[in-house]
Amino acid sequence: MISISQLGLSFGAFELFSDISFMVNTKDCIGLVGKNGAGKSTLIKIVAGLQKPDTGVVAMPDGMTIGYLPQQMVFSGSRTVFDETLEAFAEVLSLEREIESINTELASRDDYESADFHRLIHRLSECNERFNMIGGSAIHADIERTLIGLGFRSSDFSRRTSEFSGGWRMRIELAKILLRKPDVLLLDEPTNHLDIESIQWLEEYLFSFQGAVILISHDRAFLDNVTNRTVELSLGKAYDYKVSYSKYVELRCERREQQLAAYRNQQKMIGDTEDFIERFRYKATKAVQVQSRIKQLNKLERIEVDDEDTSRINIRFPTPLKSGKIVLEIKNLSKSYGQKQIIKSIDLIVESGQHIAFVGKNGEGKTTLSKIIVGDLDYDGHLKIGHNVKIGYFAQNQDELMNENITVFDTIDQVAVGDIRAKIRDILGAFLFGGDEIFKKVKVLSGGERSRLAIAKLLLEPYNLLVLDEPTNHLDIRSKEILKKALLNYDGTLVLVSHDRDFLDGLVEKVYEFKDMKIREHLGGIYDFLQKKKMDSLHELEVRTNIAGQTNNIKEISENKQSYLDKKEVEKVIRKALNKVQEFEKKIDKIESDIAHFDKQMSNPEFLEKNAGNVAVFKMYDQLKSKLLKEMENWEQANEELEKLKAQ
Repeated sequence: MISISQLGLSFGAFELFSDISFMVNTKDCIGLVGKNGAGKSTLIKIVAGLQKPDTGVVAMPDGMTIGYLPQQMVFSGSRTVFDETLEAFAEVLSLEREIESINTELASRDDYESADFHRLIHRLSECNERFNMIGGSAIHADIERTLIGLGFRSSDFSRRTSEFSGGWRMRIELAKILLRKPDVLLLDEPTNHLDIESIQWLEEYLFSFQGAVILISHDRAFLDNVTNRTVELSLGKAYDYKVSYSKYVELRCERREQQLAAYRNQQKMIGDTEDFIERFRYKATKAVQVQSRIKQLNKLERIEVDDEDTSRINIRFPTPLKSGKIVLEIKNLSKSYGQKQIIKSIDLIVESGQHIAFVGKNGEGKTTLSKIIVGDLDYDGHLKIGHNVKIGYFAQNQDELMNENITVFDTIDQVAVGDIRAKIRDILGAFLFGGDEIFKKVKVLSGGERSRLAIAKLLLEPYNLLVLDEPTNHLDIRSKEILKKALLNYDGTLVLVSHDRDFLDGLVEKVYEFKDMKIREHLGGIYDFLQKKKMDSLHELEVRTNIAGQTNNIKEISENKQSYLDKKEVEKVIRKALNKVQEFEKKIDKIESDIAHFDKQMSNPEFLEKNAGNVAVFKMYDQLKSKLLKEMENWEQANEELEKLKAQ
């Protein structure tokens, strides 16, 4: 399907990779892995045709379509969410306009025997055939299913894209790419801006996708659930494993052991050979053997040991000043954006040394409360920061807040004070910025490199309260593990916003669940919380939103009242709502079938000639289309109601 052959790319004297070769076949779902800066995003850009390699070629069949989602994008435009997503169907929309134009012209003509009339009939037949072949009559349903799957509400469809954050606009771009149904999907960190409910939906979509996928992700579970191959970029080379991520980790350890054994054997042979040469270099009787050994060494292909495992982010937090016992006290705190209430009358007390997690669905207020705590947002109610508390904050977009036009070194130099200035190179080295990399401009760094740099900035002062909002976005898996180890040894107070179950495990002792504008306290770690909620994963937390009822009149059910009978009643209401959705789907299928039958008739010249002057026939066709739109709206409302009910 795609042949990647002997790709090489350098930036000045720095060789990013060389001789990268592998095949991408239909139904392959390849996880592209490697440390940040290894060239993963660059390789995907080359495959997408957005960057040219220095050497090698990417070959693919003519007409192959590619959908590419970059890690970062510049957004523009102010269409509604639905209209922006509709742009994915440019061909369908063009055909629809042409079909409508031809039908209008045919209805006004009576020269049924003319060549021009027959030409129009033939073109109409072609357009209808193509329209049906690419599923033109179902595009509105496809858009709604995809947007809802990616976390949008039906009420969001009519909102302007400019009203949404960068993360949500990235979801719109992902929806457009998926709806185009390209032959190959190239996805660079697609889960970074998704909550876990949307991640699972994407997993299911990719599992049934008929084309090939190459994706970059630092989410272990996501990689294991969707990939069947793993290609590792390491030391400028590519290593192809025909397995998913977890199995790759095992095989990679075996490969490294074999690599080390071969390296040791070769080093011993080289040492012995060099000793022989040195010992007999000046003996005439050994001249031939010496020259032979010298040639042997010159021709020898030296084994490189993959030293990636020896690179470490050796984070050592400065000892923070001791704060008062109560670090943070919140009483009756509320926050709204205009008419939209985000948090309502919440209470929270955080004591010194506690490590707590904020979890819940996107949009429930986790980031909002984090910003309130650090003083970035106003609020209603009471908030008191404890005695001697010094707050360090890592925001989701922290990497975007840095000056892109200065170097890595200058970024740290601007915030370093006192004796720490003499250790800037050591600090950057601990974050994998070695050698000339410290003189790179921030704007050329990858997303992961920017995140590492932002964390390095955060650690230069001895904060005794850290508020970290999704700090692992863009970090590679190994860097996540190292950051987690450092946080485990952190003596201060930690507030951590994250959807990453593996990262939270063992790191926090208390979990606050954000839901329905309130927060609920759960003692214990993340798995204690999941067990208490009788969940297998955080996904189930994400989909358990408030029970709104059929007419939004079922009151909130508190945890201590979720008895067996309550659950049975909820299941009954859900079944009723599901039946309603299915009834609308049957109606839609019937109308779409009628429209398809009508299209087939209209592609028949005899039918068109017979009904050329019959306005009622064409009016009936328009009525069917209007009826389809109406039933789609009914389905949308019923489906939204079902989604609200599904979850408690």
